Amino acid sequence: MTMSWIKNSPGTGATAARLAKRIEQLSGGKIKIKIYGAGELVSAFEVLDAVGSGTADMGHTASFFWQGKMRASAMFTAVPFGLIPQEHMVWIYHNGGQALWDELYAPFGVKPFLASNTGIGMGGWFRKEIHSLEDLKGLKYRMPGLGGEVFRRLGALTVNIPPPDIATSLHSGVVDAAEWLGPWSDLAMGFYKSTPYYYAPGFHEPNGAAEFLVNRDLWDNLPEDVQNIIEIACLAEHSFALTEIDWANPPALKKLVEEHGVQVRQFPDDVLTAAQQVSEDVLDDLASIDDITARIVASFRQTKNTQIEWSKISRLPFLRARAS
Repeated sequence: MTMSWIKNSPGTGATAARLAKRIEQLSGGKIKIKIYGAGELVSAFEVLDAVGSGTADMGHTASFFWQGKMRASAMFTAVPFGLIPQEHMVWIYHNGGQALWDELYAPFGVKPFLASNTGIGMGGWFRKEIHSLEDLKGLKYRMPGLGGEVFRRLGALTVNIPPPDIATSLHSGVVDAAEWLGPWSDLAMGFYKSTPYYYAPGFHEPNGAAEFLVNRDLWDNLPEDVQNIIEIACLAEHSFALTEIDWANPPALKKLVEEHGVQVRQFPDDVLTAAQQVSEDVLDDLASIDDITARIVASFRQTKNTQIEWSKISRLPFLRARAS
């Protein structure tokens, strides 16, 4: 299994290793998976091709890395102002998302699974404060996926840098700002050493789904019991990783603020208002690309609209009451 992550890094690398262990344990030791970190077998952005070609049997990565090959792929990681993790699971497991994901990836020779989640992300690390929309103009910002497209349309110069190279690019000044995941993973990356401002909310990444890829020919020829083992392991690891991130992020944020002097800031209202409108424009443009992309966008939006109506009655009133 090849990964887009640094081996054993908090969150992403650790969850991939745990998934491999789960599969081995559930199979009674019959299936043993050797893990290659980013750059050991192939680079972080070559995982999809490596699994599809058979260079690797499996991969652990994120779908928004493949936007250059299939624009709709990013929707299976995160959509700005889109689904939160629990809602994303509703889409994948109950509202037809998995079938659309399978169809989208079929030409690349891989079978995808939801296999981990880093939760609702933070907005990123900035050298200077963002006081208004104007401050985004010309900002060199590491931001992949649809979030990157949203910030590009807001005036930032967005780039997609492989995870192992983000910290170096930020420290050296190649970029002015960078987004990764959340406090736990960001603390380990050491972003605080060169950028004091940590922004929220991570509207670009309300869901941080990672994917487990299996070579399609290999998958189709696996016995049904082995397929079931992989599916169960992915389901278990996704749920565990999601709770782990909510357990680890609060103390990590406390450490960033109290021990490293990080200043947490909120994006100003004009940024949030403009970003939400641009996010809808990005999805409209996606839907015009081709049939499969249009069907993915429509399915996603149907799930989102249904979940918004439900959350207005259930989740939001409870959270307001609890916070009061």
